[in-house]
Amino acid sequence: MKKILFLLTTVFCSPVFSGPLPTDDVFDLSSFWYTPIPTSAPLHPNSVNLVTELLRQKATYYGTVNINTSSYSAPVYYTTGTETVQKVTQWDCQKKGYLDAGLKTQWAAVPIPDYAVQSAGTDGEMAVYDVATDTYYEFWQARKVNGAWQACWGGRITAASFNTGVFDSYYGTTATSLPFIGGQITAEELQRGEIKHAIGIALVDVANFDVFSWPANRSDGQNPTNVANRIPEGLRFRLDPTINVNALSMSAAGKVIAKAAQIYGFVVWDRAGALSIRAQNSASYTAQGLPNPYPVLFGGLPTYQVLNGLPFNKMQFLPMDYGRP
Repeated sequence: MKKILFLLTTVFCSPVFSGPLPTDDVFDLSSFWYTPIPTSAPLHPNSVNLVTELLRQKATYYGTVNINTSSYSAPVYYTTGTETVQKVTQWDCQKKGYLDAGLKTQWAAVPIPDYAVQSAGTDGEMAVYDVATDTYYEFWQARKVNGAWQACWGGRITAASFNTGVFDSYYGTTATSLPFIGGQITAEELQRGEIKHAIGIALVDVANFDVFSWPANRSDGQNPTNVANRIPEGLRFRLDPTINVNALSMSAAGKVIAKAAQIYGFVVWDRAGALSIRAQNSASYTAQGLPNPYPVLFGGLPTYQVLNGLPFNKMQFLPMDYGRP
Protein backbone atom coordinates (compact mmCIF):
# COMPACT_ATOMS: atom_id res chain seq x y z
CA MET A 1 0.00 0.00 0.00
CA LYS A 2 2.88 2.40 0.70
CA LYS A 3 3.99 2.34 -2.95
CA ILE A 4 0.51 3.19 -4.24
CA LEU A 5 -0.05 5.80 -1.56
CA PHE A 6 3.26 7.42 -2.53
CA LEU A 7 2.25 7.51 -6.18
CA LEU A 8 -1.15 9.03 -5.46
CA THR A 9 0.23 11.58 -3.03
CA THR A 10 2.88 12.59 -5.57
CA VAL A 11 0.29 12.99 -8.31
CA PHE A 12 -2.21 14.95 -6.25
CA CYS A 13 0.33 17.25 -4.65
CA SER A 14 2.54 17.98 -7.65
CA PRO A 15 1.54 20.98 -9.79
CA VAL A 16 2.82 19.15 -12.90
CA PHE A 17 2.96 15.38 -13.28
CA SER A 18 4.00 13.77 -16.56
CA GLY A 19 5.22 10.32 -15.55
CA PRO A 20 3.88 6.91 -16.53
CA LEU A 21 0.83 5.52 -14.78
CA PRO A 22 -0.35 1.93 -14.20
CA THR A 23 -3.33 2.45 -16.49
CA ASP A 24 -1.04 3.25 -19.43
CA ASP A 25 -0.14 -0.38 -20.02
CA VAL A 26 -2.02 -2.93 -17.93
CA PHE A 27 -2.59 -5.01 -21.07
CA ASP A 28 -0.41 -5.73 -24.10
CA LEU A 29 0.67 -2.48 -25.70
CA SER A 30 -0.72 -3.70 -29.02
CA SER A 31 -4.20 -3.73 -27.44
CA PHE A 32 -6.88 -1.57 -29.02
CA TRP A 33 -7.06 0.25 -25.67
CA TYR A 34 -3.68 1.90 -26.29
CA THR A 35 -3.57 2.10 -30.10
CA PRO A 36 -4.17 5.59 -31.52
CA ILE A 37 -6.73 5.78 -34.29
CA PRO A 38 -5.10 7.13 -37.48
CA THR A 39 -6.59 10.41 -38.64
CA SER A 40 -7.18 8.73 -42.00
CA ALA A 41 -9.08 5.77 -40.52
CA PRO A 42 -12.14 4.71 -42.54
CA LEU A 43 -15.51 5.66 -41.12
CA HIS A 44 -18.61 3.55 -40.69
CA PRO A 45 -20.77 3.81 -43.85
CA ASN A 46 -23.67 4.82 -41.59
CA SER A 47 -21.66 7.18 -39.39
CA VAL A 48 -23.87 10.22 -40.01
CA ASN A 49 -27.03 8.41 -38.90
CA LEU A 50 -25.27 6.86 -35.90
CA VAL A 51 -24.18 10.33 -34.77
CA THR A 52 -27.81 11.47 -35.10
CA GLU A 53 -28.84 8.53 -32.91
CA LEU A 54 -26.16 9.40 -30.35
CA LEU A 55 -27.46 12.98 -30.20
CA ARG A 56 -31.05 11.72 -29.85
CA GLN A 57 -30.10 9.64 -26.85
CA LYS A 58 -28.19 12.49 -25.26
CA ALA A 59 -31.16 14.83 -25.67
CA THR A 60 -33.69 12.23 -24.52
CA TYR A 61 -31.84 11.03 -21.43
CA TYR A 62 -31.10 14.10 -19.29
CA GLY A 63 -29.37 16.15 -22.01
CA THR A 64 -25.87 15.36 -20.85
CA VAL A 65 -23.14 12.74 -20.55
CA ASN A 66 -22.28 11.99 -16.94
CA ILE A 67 -19.02 10.87 -15.37
CA ASN A 68 -19.71 8.22 -12.73
CA THR A 69 -17.30 8.52 -9.82
CA SER A 70 -18.89 6.79 -6.80
CA SER A 71 -21.84 4.72 -7.98
CA TYR A 72 -21.69 2.67 -11.16
CA SER A 73 -17.92 2.86 -11.44
CA ALA A 74 -15.43 0.39 -10.02
CA PRO A 75 -12.79 1.01 -7.38
CA VAL A 76 -9.51 -0.57 -8.48
CA TYR A 77 -7.04 -1.82 -5.88
CA TYR A 78 -3.41 -2.49 -6.75
CA THR A 79 -1.69 -5.05 -4.56
CA THR A 80 1.64 -4.58 -2.81
CA GLY A 81 2.35 -8.14 -1.64
CA THR A 82 1.01 -7.64 1.88
CA GLU A 83 -2.59 -8.64 1.18
CA THR A 84 -4.29 -11.72 2.56
CA VAL A 85 -5.02 -14.20 -0.20
CA GLN A 86 -8.59 -15.40 0.08
CA LYS A 87 -11.26 -17.29 -1.80
CA VAL A 88 -14.09 -15.23 -3.23
CA THR A 89 -17.26 -17.29 -3.50
CA GLN A 90 -20.03 -16.73 -5.99
CA TRP A 91 -23.56 -15.99 -4.81
CA ASP A 92 -26.66 -16.25 -6.97
CA CYS A 93 -27.94 -12.67 -6.87
CA GLN A 94 -29.98 -13.20 -10.06
CA LYS A 95 -31.61 -16.37 -8.73
CA LYS A 96 -30.54 -18.46 -11.71
CA GLY A 97 -30.45 -21.59 -9.60
CA TYR A 98 -26.86 -22.47 -10.44
CA LEU A 99 -23.31 -21.18 -10.07
CA ASP A 100 -20.52 -20.91 -12.62
CA ALA A 101 -17.79 -23.52 -12.23
CA GLY A 102 -15.25 -21.30 -13.97
CA LEU A 103 -15.54 -18.53 -11.40
CA LYS A 104 -14.87 -20.99 -8.60
CA THR A 105 -11.46 -21.64 -10.13
CA GLN A 106 -10.77 -18.03 -11.10
CA TRP A 107 -11.54 -16.70 -7.64
CA ALA A 108 -9.89 -19.44 -5.60
CA ALA A 109 -7.05 -17.21 -4.35
CA VAL A 110 -7.47 -13.45 -4.63
CA PRO A 111 -5.21 -10.97 -2.77
CA ILE A 112 -7.68 -8.33 -1.57
CA PRO A 113 -6.48 -5.40 0.58
CA ASP A 114 -8.03 -5.25 4.02
CA TYR A 115 -9.25 -1.70 3.36
CA ALA A 116 -11.04 -2.60 0.11
CA VAL A 117 -14.71 -1.71 -0.28
CA GLN A 118 -17.05 -2.25 -3.19
CA SER A 119 -18.68 0.66 -5.02
CA ALA A 120 -21.77 2.36 -3.73
CA GLY A 121 -24.94 1.68 -5.67
CA THR A 122 -26.73 -1.50 -6.63
CA ASP A 123 -23.91 -2.85 -8.83
CA GLY A 124 -21.42 -3.18 -5.95
CA GLU A 125 -18.42 -3.37 -8.30
CA MET A 126 -14.79 -3.86 -7.39
CA ALA A 127 -11.54 -4.73 -9.19
CA VAL A 128 -8.14 -5.93 -8.01
CA TYR A 129 -4.91 -5.90 -10.01
CA ASP A 130 -2.33 -8.22 -8.50
CA VAL A 131 0.93 -6.59 -9.53
CA ALA A 132 3.18 -9.50 -8.53
CA THR A 133 1.36 -12.10 -10.64
CA ASP A 134 0.12 -9.77 -13.41
CA THR A 135 -3.45 -10.89 -12.71
CA TYR A 136 -6.60 -8.80 -12.89
CA TYR A 137 -9.83 -9.66 -11.04
CA GLU A 138 -13.25 -8.11 -11.43
CA PHE A 139 -16.38 -8.45 -9.28
CA TRP A 140 -20.03 -7.46 -9.63
CA GLN A 141 -22.47 -7.40 -6.73
CA ALA A 142 -19.52 -7.86 -4.38
CA ARG A 143 -20.19 -8.01 -0.68
CA LYS A 144 -18.43 -9.01 2.50
CA VAL A 145 -20.28 -11.57 4.62
CA ASN A 146 -18.84 -12.57 8.01
CA GLY A 147 -15.45 -11.26 6.91
CA ALA A 148 -15.38 -13.19 3.61
CA TRP A 149 -15.88 -11.77 0.13
CA GLN A 150 -18.62 -12.90 -2.21
CA ALA A 151 -19.58 -11.70 -5.69
CA CYS A 152 -22.34 -12.51 -8.12
CA TRP A 153 -20.31 -12.21 -11.33
CA GLY A 154 -17.00 -11.04 -12.79
CA GLY A 155 -13.88 -12.81 -13.92
CA ARG A 156 -10.10 -13.08 -13.99
CA ILE A 157 -7.47 -12.19 -16.58
CA THR A 158 -4.11 -13.90 -16.11
CA ALA A 159 -0.88 -12.65 -17.72
CA ALA A 160 -2.65 -9.34 -18.22
CA SER A 161 0.35 -7.63 -19.82
CA PHE A 162 0.16 -10.18 -22.67
CA ASN A 163 -3.64 -10.01 -22.96
CA THR A 164 -5.49 -8.03 -25.63
CA GLY A 165 -7.58 -6.38 -22.93
CA VAL A 166 -10.75 -8.45 -23.14
CA PHE A 167 -12.08 -11.15 -20.80
CA ASP A 168 -12.40 -14.64 -22.20
CA SER A 169 -15.84 -15.79 -23.30
CA TYR A 170 -18.71 -14.40 -21.23
CA TYR A 171 -16.68 -13.37 -18.16
CA GLY A 172 -16.19 -9.82 -16.90
CA THR A 173 -18.58 -7.35 -15.36
CA THR A 174 -19.52 -5.16 -18.33
CA ALA A 175 -22.06 -6.50 -20.82
CA THR A 176 -19.30 -6.71 -23.44
CA SER A 177 -16.56 -8.44 -21.36
CA LEU A 178 -14.42 -5.30 -21.63
CA PRO A 179 -12.58 -4.71 -18.32
CA PHE A 180 -13.07 -1.60 -16.24
CA ILE A 181 -9.35 -1.00 -15.84
CA GLY A 182 -9.02 -0.57 -19.60
CA GLY A 183 -11.67 2.08 -20.16
CA GLN A 184 -12.17 3.99 -16.92
CA ILE A 185 -10.42 7.32 -16.56
CA THR A 186 -8.51 7.99 -13.35
CA ALA A 187 -7.77 10.96 -11.15
CA GLU A 188 -4.07 10.49 -11.85
CA GLU A 189 -4.63 10.74 -15.60
CA LEU A 190 -6.68 13.90 -15.22
CA GLN A 191 -4.02 15.48 -13.02
CA ARG A 192 -1.33 14.52 -15.52
CA GLY A 193 -3.42 16.09 -18.25
CA GLU A 194 -3.30 13.09 -20.55
CA ILE A 195 -5.29 9.87 -20.93
CA LYS A 196 -3.42 7.25 -22.94
CA HIS A 197 -6.20 4.81 -23.76
CA ALA A 198 -9.66 4.48 -25.23
CA ILE A 199 -12.59 5.35 -22.97
CA GLY A 200 -15.55 3.09 -22.29
CA ILE A 201 -18.98 4.65 -22.67
CA ALA A 202 -22.45 3.38 -21.77
CA LEU A 203 -25.48 4.19 -23.91
CA VAL A 204 -29.15 3.64 -23.17
CA ASP A 205 -30.59 2.29 -26.43
CA VAL A 206 -28.32 -0.11 -28.28
CA ALA A 207 -28.61 -2.72 -31.03
CA ASN A 208 -30.05 -6.11 -30.14
CA PHE A 209 -27.81 -8.52 -28.23
CA ASP A 210 -27.05 -10.60 -31.33
CA VAL A 211 -25.49 -7.58 -33.08
CA PHE A 212 -22.21 -6.47 -31.57
CA SER A 213 -18.78 -5.38 -32.75
CA TRP A 214 -15.27 -6.46 -31.84
CA PRO A 215 -13.71 -5.96 -29.29
CA ALA A 216 -16.94 -6.89 -27.48
CA ASN A 217 -17.43 -10.58 -26.74
CA ARG A 218 -21.15 -10.21 -26.09
CA SER A 219 -23.95 -7.69 -25.61
CA ASP A 220 -27.02 -7.11 -23.45
CA GLY A 221 -28.75 -4.96 -26.06
CA GLN A 222 -32.50 -5.06 -26.61
CA ASN A 223 -34.12 -3.82 -29.80
CA PRO A 224 -37.19 -6.04 -30.24
CA THR A 225 -38.88 -3.80 -32.81
CA ASN A 226 -35.72 -3.37 -34.90
CA VAL A 227 -35.55 0.41 -34.62
CA ALA A 228 -33.12 1.67 -37.25
CA ASN A 229 -29.65 3.03 -36.50
CA ARG A 230 -29.31 1.59 -33.01
CA ILE A 231 -25.62 1.55 -32.04
CA PRO A 232 -24.11 -1.90 -31.38
CA GLU A 233 -22.17 -2.57 -28.23
CA GLY A 234 -18.46 -2.81 -28.95
CA LEU A 235 -18.66 -0.17 -31.69
CA ARG A 236 -16.01 2.52 -31.52
CA PHE A 237 -16.24 6.22 -32.28
CA ARG A 238 -14.03 9.25 -31.89
CA LEU A 239 -14.14 13.03 -31.82
CA ASP A 240 -13.20 14.57 -35.15
CA PRO A 241 -9.39 14.85 -34.89
CA THR A 242 -9.32 18.19 -36.76
CA ILE A 243 -11.14 20.01 -33.95
CA ASN A 244 -9.07 22.39 -31.83
CA VAL A 245 -9.98 21.12 -28.37
CA ASN A 246 -8.09 23.93 -26.63
CA ALA A 247 -10.46 26.41 -28.26
CA LEU A 248 -13.58 24.67 -26.93
CA SER A 249 -15.52 26.16 -24.04
CA MET A 250 -15.01 23.23 -21.70
CA SER A 251 -13.69 22.40 -18.26
CA ALA A 252 -10.02 21.49 -17.97
CA ALA A 253 -10.90 17.89 -17.17
CA GLY A 254 -13.34 17.83 -20.08
CA LYS A 255 -10.58 18.91 -22.48
CA VAL A 256 -8.33 16.09 -21.26
CA ILE A 257 -11.12 13.64 -22.02
CA ALA A 258 -11.88 15.27 -25.39
CA LYS A 259 -8.25 14.95 -26.51
CA ALA A 260 -8.24 11.26 -25.62
CA ALA A 261 -11.51 10.93 -27.56
CA GLN A 262 -9.73 12.26 -30.62
CA ILE A 263 -6.69 10.00 -30.32
CA TYR A 264 -8.08 6.75 -28.88
CA GLY A 265 -11.84 7.23 -29.09
CA PHE A 266 -14.75 5.77 -27.16
CA VAL A 267 -15.92 2.15 -27.14
CA VAL A 268 -19.52 1.26 -26.28
CA TRP A 269 -19.13 -1.25 -23.46
CA ASP A 270 -22.46 -1.30 -21.62
CA ARG A 271 -26.01 -0.06 -21.23
CA ALA A 272 -27.10 2.36 -18.52
CA GLY A 273 -29.96 4.66 -17.61
CA ALA A 274 -28.08 7.63 -19.05
CA LEU A 275 -25.13 8.25 -21.32
CA SER A 276 -22.08 7.97 -19.11
CA ILE A 277 -18.40 7.26 -18.82
CA ARG A 278 -16.64 6.00 -15.72
CA ALA A 279 -13.92 7.47 -13.56
CA GLN A 280 -12.12 5.10 -11.24
CA ASN A 281 -14.33 5.03 -8.18
CA SER A 282 -13.42 7.56 -5.51
CA ALA A 283 -13.34 4.72 -2.97
CA SER A 284 -10.04 3.68 -4.58
CA TYR A 285 -8.60 6.76 -2.91
CA THR A 286 -10.74 7.39 0.15
CA ALA A 287 -10.35 3.78 1.33
CA GLN A 288 -6.62 4.49 1.61
CA GLY A 289 -7.13 7.62 3.66
CA LEU A 290 -6.82 10.06 0.75
CA PRO A 291 -9.39 12.73 -0.10
CA ASN A 292 -11.84 12.30 -2.94
CA PRO A 293 -9.83 13.88 -5.80
CA TYR A 294 -12.66 14.57 -8.22
CA PRO A 295 -14.23 17.76 -6.81
CA VAL A 296 -10.90 19.57 -7.25
CA LEU A 297 -10.09 17.94 -10.61
CA PHE A 298 -13.55 18.84 -11.91
CA GLY A 299 -13.19 22.42 -10.78
CA GLY A 300 -16.16 22.12 -8.45
CA LEU A 301 -18.50 21.20 -11.30
CA PRO A 302 -21.08 18.45 -10.80
CA THR A 303 -20.18 15.29 -12.67
CA TYR A 304 -22.91 15.82 -15.26
CA GLN A 305 -21.45 19.18 -16.33
CA VAL A 306 -17.78 18.26 -16.78
CA LEU A 307 -18.29 17.24 -20.42
CA ASN A 308 -20.49 20.22 -21.29
CA GLY A 309 -19.16 21.79 -24.48
CA LEU A 310 -17.89 18.52 -25.94
CA PRO A 311 -19.25 18.59 -29.53
CA PHE A 312 -20.96 15.22 -29.75
CA ASN A 313 -22.27 16.29 -33.15
CA LYS A 314 -18.66 16.05 -34.36
CA MET A 315 -18.22 12.39 -33.48
CA GLN A 316 -17.15 9.88 -36.13
CA PHE A 317 -18.14 6.22 -35.92
CA LEU A 318 -15.67 3.58 -37.04
CA PRO A 319 -16.67 0.48 -39.01
CA MET A 320 -17.89 -2.70 -37.36
CA ASP A 321 -14.99 -4.75 -35.94
CA TYR A 322 -12.58 -1.87 -36.58
CA GLY A 323 -9.00 -2.84 -35.65
CA ARG A 324 -9.73 -6.53 -35.27
CA PRO A 325 -6.49 -8.54 -35.71
